[in-house]
Amino acid sequence: QVQLVESGGGLVQVGGSLRLACAASGRTFSSYSMGWFRQAPGKEREFVAGISWSGSITSYGDFVKGRFNMVRDDAKNTVYLQMNSLKPEDTAVYYCAARSRVARYGTTYRRETEYDYWGKGTQVTVSS
Repeated sequence: QVQLVESGGGLVQVGGSLRLACAASGRTFSSYSMGWFRQAPGKEREFVAGISWSGSITSYGDFVKGRFNMVRDDAKNTVYLQMNSLKPEDTAVYYCAARSRVARYGTTYRRETEYDYWGKGTQVTVSS
């Protein structure tokens, strides 16, 4: 069983930055593909960013447009999402996800069903 705990959310003004962190339990973290998703009130959960288990490949939702950066630190069993130039439409609960199933080298995953474990989320609010 893998436990994921997100942190780093909060209230920020338009144009500001936040860095989210997701700490994972388990001894095989380095083999997990990881992802960030978000869900705004009244909307479906959507893909934000993903990183391959090797850390060599990342992918992002179309709305990111170069504003976010996802990295992993396997020594700390943690992934990070650096979010810059935040907009009011980025307001949402952000969820971390882990894929423990076999993953192809250099592959990121963009669908919820491709992940096996989820955190409880952290709220990000961008005020104008």
